[in-house]
Amino acid sequence: MPVSNALFETDAPQPSGGPLAGVRVVELAGLGPAPMAAMFLAELGADVVRVERPRPSPVTDGLDRGRSSIVVDLKDSQGAEAVLRMAERADILLEGYRPGVMERLGLGPDAVLCRNPRIVYGRMTGWGQSGPRASTAGHDINYIALTGTLAAIGSPGGPPQIPLNLLGDFGGGSLYLLVGVLAALHHARATGEGQVVDAAIVDGVTHLAAMIWEKRRENSWSDEAGTNLLDGGAPFYSVYQTLDDRWYSVGALEPQFYAELVRLLDLPHWAGRQYDRVGWPSMRSAFTARFRSRTRGEWDAVFEGTDACAVPVLTWSEAVADPHLRAR
Repeated sequence: MPVSNALFETDAPQPSGGPLAGVRVVELAGLGPAPMAAMFLAELGADVVRVERPRPSPVTDGLDRGRSSIVVDLKDSQGAEAVLRMAERADILLEGYRPGVMERLGLGPDAVLCRNPRIVYGRMTGWGQSGPRASTAGHDINYIALTGTLAAIGSPGGPPQIPLNLLGDFGGGSLYLLVGVLAALHHARATGEGQVVDAAIVDGVTHLAAMIWEKRRENSWSDEAGTNLLDGGAPFYSVYQTLDDRWYSVGALEPQFYAELVRLLDLPHWAGRQYDRVGWPSMRSAFTARFRSRTRGEWDAVFEGTDACAVPVLTWSEAVADPHLRAR
């Protein structure tokens, strides 16, 4: 394999910048949550090398920026040895293959930690490394479906609404992998002992829903989507259509924000009745009619600079031009 000049083979200093400057990462290329985690590490200053498989044309999901890459045939013994040599000089290795694949390639945690006991070995899967579904295929929608989360998103009596792949792949996947890897890196630097981080989307999404699970234990959260405080069931935490067929988001949870909302909507009848659940259907009808009476731009003028927690629902194209997002 033409990898004799692979990265990490010298102690030459890397460009500084970012809190993870000097941290060396080997990423076994894939799609979805593991590449997102690697991109995060690179953006934080880590030196990330992406190991690509030989293929006729590159396959990417746009998450491969910010790092160098090499092509290695992992099924070739020399290719596996090249990755092991890189791992010897790395702080972190990330992979997102199905359980057992890395072991069959000779690149499993035992082989890598034998060569570098200090390394953090991060594994990203949907189902986890064990359990009845561990060896089966799946995608974001499947993982969040099994956790109960997908069923909780939608309107009463309607089908579950798919939250893109943000909740599973990137929320319960990438970010939980990052937390585990960075915690393990801290431990490795303090003790010289590496660890294996088994990050599974089903675990991460379940943990993200900790507040909802607690409310269920308190019997204050229903299984029926669209009937609870934060899923659109409350009229003051919902979306409404405007005269020009645009949408407005309302999130006036606290009493003072709710009071400001009904004042600006000119609906004094609903002041002080925020948690009168019996009246919620009538409150929703009143809110619906008021928002439908003006265009989104007209409501922008009403709510701008207020604490009513009412904000327009922007499209992707509109979001990139929004003054606040541009300032951020």
